[in-house]
Amino acid sequence: MIAVYSEADAELPFVTESDEAVLIGPAPAAKSYLDADAILAAAERTGAEAIHPGYGFLAENAAFATKVIDAGLTWIGPPPDAIEQMGDKISARNLMASAGVPVAHGTAEPVIDADQAVAEAARIGYPVMIKAAAGGGGIGMNVAPDPDALRAGYETTRSRAERFFGSTSILIERFIATARHVEVQILGLADGRVIALGERDCSAQRRHQKLAEETPSPGVDDQLRDGMLAAAIRAGEAVGYRGAGTVECLVDAETGEFMFLEMNTRLQVEHPVTEMVTGIDLVEQQLLIADGADVSFDPGELRPAGHALELRVYAEDSVRFLPSPGTITRWQEPSGPGVRVDAGYTEGNVVTPHYDPLLAKLVTHGADRDEALARMRAAVAAFVVAGPKTNLAFHAELLDSAEFASGKYDTGVVSRLRP
Repeated sequence: MIAVYSEADAELPFVTESDEAVLIGPAPAAKSYLDADAILAAAERTGAEAIHPGYGFLAENAAFATKVIDAGLTWIGPPPDAIEQMGDKISARNLMASAGVPVAHGTAEPVIDADQAVAEAARIGYPVMIKAAAGGGGIGMNVAPDPDALRAGYETTRSRAERFFGSTSILIERFIATARHVEVQILGLADGRVIALGERDCSAQRRHQKLAEETPSPGVDDQLRDGMLAAAIRAGEAVGYRGAGTVECLVDAETGEFMFLEMNTRLQVEHPVTEMVTGIDLVEQQLLIADGADVSFDPGELRPAGHALELRVYAEDSVRFLPSPGTITRWQEPSGPGVRVDAGYTEGNVVTPHYDPLLAKLVTHGADRDEALARMRAAVAAFVVAGPKTNLAFHAELLDSAEFASGKYDTGVVSRLRP
């Protein structure tokens, strides 16, 4: 395996554990991990045959995927046109609607100014969600309960959209106050079929960014699950999808209806929970599909077993969730039956302010949700990180909260714990 890294990440495990590593630039992402030419130059210099984009930076960049393919390398991801079609929320929702996938009531064209936003919201009905059409990761999203808030929120979202995504295209959708965020893992196979590997519940979020994920979703019954999986397959088929991807949906907790939110044309951070219940290595399947080979399992014999949970361990405080860079002076991972830790750091590493402060993904699996929860509580208590502040204390509180423990939570669960 050949890794590329920036100056800030030179001592991290992914660099030291790789077979070969290439420095591609200084700490700023624009001069390293977002520099497509530097990455391609590293591939040429080392004789690499394929590029796996991970799940950040250029992972959903259609232009980069095209450059990789044009360079004669294998792109371990979906076709560039699928990435492009799903990269804009407006075009994606329109395409999904035409494919028979339920979408939220909203705008089918970009909203050009605040006056139009107010007019569209009057048609849609308040409250509304203001979104950057080219956005992701919760960046550039605001909820507006009335016209005044909408005008202010529109300008804020527009400014963030231009700064982070280089696009001022804005989408307005009906906001569902009591919603669950549930996503479906799909695989587009080399033979053209698209299959679904089950759903993940990602409703525990702060600032529209995920903190905890689990599968199966405790808020989804068999009938709803069947409908969501079928819709996700239609979504993948509509864009000729190949490789691993995720169809994200909102589920109205009051009505039980689901609607398309977006498609992530890459591997998700939370893919380990699906791996734990299916026994399928999703990265292995990505490699096989990219090579034109059959997957390593029988798609007709999927038998998910048990329950899995994942908590994202961040270098941030447990109250305001503000980043906490610094040197890790102690790192002790939990272990035991059903416990998995996917870590990006270890003792002695420096958490810099340059990138997302995700330290590790803590995953547990059990025969049922109660066992998975019990193992997770023990794992959180045993996970020791000294130096930077972490959100482990918050995770302990979340796991012990009556709302989360019951499984009857929605996307507001974290805000209710941290009002």
